[in-house]
Amino acid sequence: MSYQSAHEEVHFINRSGWLRAAVLGANDGIVSVSSLIVGVAAADPDPSGVLIAGVAGLAAGAMSMAAGEYVSVSSQSDIEAADIAREKQALIDTPQAEEMELASIFESRGLSPSTAALVARELTEKDALGAHVREELGLSEVHAANPIQAAFASGLTFSVAAALPVVAAMLAPTGQIIWTVVTATLAALAALGALGAHAGGAPKLPATIRVLFWGAAAMAITAGVGHIFGVKV
Repeated sequence: MSYQSAHEEVHFINRSGWLRAAVLGANDGIVSVSSLIVGVAAADPDPSGVLIAGVAGLAAGAMSMAAGEYVSVSSQSDIEAADIAREKQALIDTPQAEEMELASIFESRGLSPSTAALVARELTEKDALGAHVREELGLSEVHAANPIQAAFASGLTFSVAAALPVVAAMLAPTGQIIWTVVTATLAALAALGALGAHAGGAPKLPATIRVLFWGAAAMAITAGVGHIFGVKV
């Protein structure tokens, strides 16, 4: 008979993988492209040059984010697979030692030696590898690395988010590109911070303040660089 809780608690940890990649992609898309546009506009406010820079930044950034997430998460997945393979071999070579190790883990968490040994024995009989992967390596299906999912989430959200400052620059009144993009970017970042926190069940205010601060800092720095050097694009 399967166990069923008397009440169902709402948890969001199963969203952590794709949510991290999505928030990272969206935040980077807004901040990097808006900063690029602001920096170029501060150097040369010509609308055509600003838009070319923005579109180029969007395309290059989306591919970079997707590729970077795929490579990074693939490396994590490779490490996890290697650890699981070593654990599987250890269970074949030294099963008693592995069971004692599992019991010691439970004992360190507060179980009595006899109870820890019993739990280790029963888990070993049911699924030894699964027990060691969860308890010793700290891995689970919820946290398993998924390169394709991370790459898609990051690349897609980067593209959608980066399009916002590009559109803002296109619609900006003559001579008002910088302030239009800055205003639109800060509004988008505030919405992103609140949305990401809501999706993860976390407090909204700290997340919103965090993304607003770093987004504003990035735009201020690039605007300063563009103004100081005044490079024509």
